[in-house]
This record gives sequence, C-alpha cells and structure tokens, in this order.
Amino acid sequence: MADIIQYEDVERRIIQLRGQKVLLDRDVAELYGVETKRINEAVRNNPDKFPYGYLFELDKYEKKELVENFVRFNSLKHSTVSPTAFTERGLYMLATILKSPIAVKVTIAIIDTFTQIREMVRKMETLQTTDNPEEQKKLLSQSGEMMANVIGNNLNTTATETEIELNFALVKIKHKVKRTKDNNETKTNHN
Repeated sequence: MADIIQYEDVERRIIQLRGQKVLLDRDVAELYGVETKRINEAVRNNPDKFPYGYLFELDKYEKKELVENFVRFNSLKHSTVSPTAFTERGLYMLATILKSPIAVKVTIAIIDTFTQIREMVRKMETLQTTDNPEEQKKLLSQSGEMMANVIGNNLNTTATETEIELNFALVKIKHKVKRTKDNNETKTNHN
C-alpha cells in the first residue's frame, strides 16, 4: 500500500446504493490495509457507534447486482456473507475506532474525497438553478478548477484539461480549465 492514499484510490471504490454514496467493507479494508473481517470486527465490537443510517448489510438483490455489473465484485458471487456498506457517517465513525498511522491517512483521504464530491455536486446543482450569467461563469470556473485539482493533482501528466458544457434552453455555456504540471498555471476559458 502506498504511503499516501490518493483521491482516486477512494473515489474509484465509491458506489451508489439505496440513494447514497457508500464504500463496501472489503474496499474499506483494502484502503486501510487490513482484512475485511477486521473492519467488521471493529463494527461488532462497537455496535453503539453504528446506529441506523451509518451502515447497512446488502440484500441478496443488491449483492447480485454488484456481481453482475462490476467485475471487481466477482468474488462475492459464491460468498455466503453479505457485504456491509458504510455510508459517509459510518466511515467517519469507523475512523474514531481505527487508530494506526495508516488509518489516519486513509481517514483523511476518505473525508477529503466525500467533501470534494459533495462540494462539486453542490456547485453543479446551483449552476443548474441560477439564471445570472455572471454567477454561472463563477460557478463554472470554480467547478472546473475543483475538477482539475481533484483529477489532475496526482496524475503523471504534463497538463490536464477539464471541460464542462451545459445546454440551457437558448444558451450554451462551455467552460475549459487547463493546468500545466510544470508551472501549475491555470488558464480558464469561457465561451
């Protein structure tokens, strides 16, 4: 496991179940560098810290859907144990139990990832509801820069370019953010 957990390490494991973004126990264990049973042990040993809404066990249908739609979950096909899904709140609570140096780094990466995703969603929702062109440009700029930061920070590339295009009834807004790795310069274009 790498010394520093990257945004992408967490983000690619997040799935949507029951209308929430969650991480499965096996993915949490992989991030923390422990066996899945250790994560579930921590939950069993601290039941008062995981009330309703903090985690849930997948039902047979959800488990089947994961196996059918994601190659990485093929090993669940013949498992007799249903995976546990941790909501954002459940992951925060798990962080209060796991105390190793790796656990601290992973917890920070998980919290940062969920925070960035939530902030991007908020900006995009606001962008869809505002009629003010100046506010739209500002939100586009912020969203594009945020995406460029999140996606481009840890890539081994010389430049990243993020483009957002929104089509409203009569107006088409296009926003492009280009960041070069060598001088970390950001250029923003609005059309």
